[in-house]
Amino acid sequence: MRSGKRGLAALIAGTLCVAVAAVSQASAAGGGVLKVRLGGDRAETRIVIDLDRSATGKVIADGAEDHRLILSLPGVNVDSALQGGGQGLVGAWVIDRTATGARLKVDLSGDAVIKRRFLLPPADGAATYRYVIDLASEAAPTRPPSVTRPDGVTLISQPMPMRPPPLALKKIVVIDAGHGGKDPGAIGATGYEKDVTLAAALALKARLERSGRYRVVMTRDSDVYVPLENRVPIARRAGADLFISLHADSGPNTENRGASVYTLADRAVSRSAKLVSKDDWFMKASLQGDRGVSGILFDLTQRATKNRSASFAEMLLDRISDSDIKLLRRSHREAGLAVLLAPDVPAVLLEMGFVNNPDDESFLRDPGGRGKMMNAVADSIDAYFAQETRLAAR
Repeated sequence: MRSGKRGLAALIAGTLCVAVAAVSQASAAGGGVLKVRLGGDRAETRIVIDLDRSATGKVIADGAEDHRLILSLPGVNVDSALQGGGQGLVGAWVIDRTATGARLKVDLSGDAVIKRRFLLPPADGAATYRYVIDLASEAAPTRPPSVTRPDGVTLISQPMPMRPPPLALKKIVVIDAGHGGKDPGAIGATGYEKDVTLAAALALKARLERSGRYRVVMTRDSDVYVPLENRVPIARRAGADLFISLHADSGPNTENRGASVYTLADRAVSRSAKLVSKDDWFMKASLQGDRGVSGILFDLTQRATKNRSASFAEMLLDRISDSDIKLLRRSHREAGLAVLLAPDVPAVLLEMGFVNNPDDESFLRDPGGRGKMMNAVADSIDAYFAQETRLAAR
């Protein structure tokens, strides 16, 4: 019986080691991504990502909307950001590090679709794994109708579509303005929480975009109702590097005031599984058909995300405190809030103050006060990604 227990323990330990290796590749020597190669022309272009391990890719954006292709490689590490010029249908490309792996972003130089994607194992003299993406050109769009005047000047009745600006190595930040539409949130002396959160979200968006370092996605940018269960999926579909939900607190004692930050509580982590689909990389993982490995990988991914969320929360509180903005005595709290449940996107919920406290409400409704707080939030986002870059470069 004792030897049987030792055998079971060894099996569990071995399985766990494989799972840890799959999700904790940031510590692996050499990094998962080795290099990126391009080939082909403007009819068909091949992107080859050389890897030191197997990988499963997930398309986040296929280039149809803004000529930007984004592919996630969960569980794959990149020691530091890589980028390069283009060839054929590729105008420029970058690979950077996310909370759960590597991410390829491609600026397409023409209308193109993904023709095929596949992984080649080491073989035929190649010592590496190769993740291959084949792009094919679409038919060129019809030129808008034009009229030539008698003086020889040609007038185009519709403008030609604009290309996006050149690809930059931008982190994706999702800002969630709490409540909205038919859900007003807490009620203050002069208005609703939903108005305070939207104004703050727009101020933060403007500040982040001015820096040129971020692509900002809003769960709402007007007074509309967005169901709670839709907010985290917006962040996951966008391939978010960080999710921040903005709220204003309320309580029975109107003398309570100060900001606080929430991260996911341990007791609520099991609820994250409801957001996961069978296509997520950690659910596809297997070890000789053992479904238990997928669960272990999910837990480890979620743990890494939870740690990153806590790290950002502390930076956020430090920057708010440095700005002489009042904090609650216990300012870092944990809860099972729906907007914190993404297993692979670091997330925090910021209670900016008490909307039913006269001083806090006045501060949050004043553009100067609101701007001061959002500047502190933006500074913490800068610090968070600066730390992530330093860790990736080690």
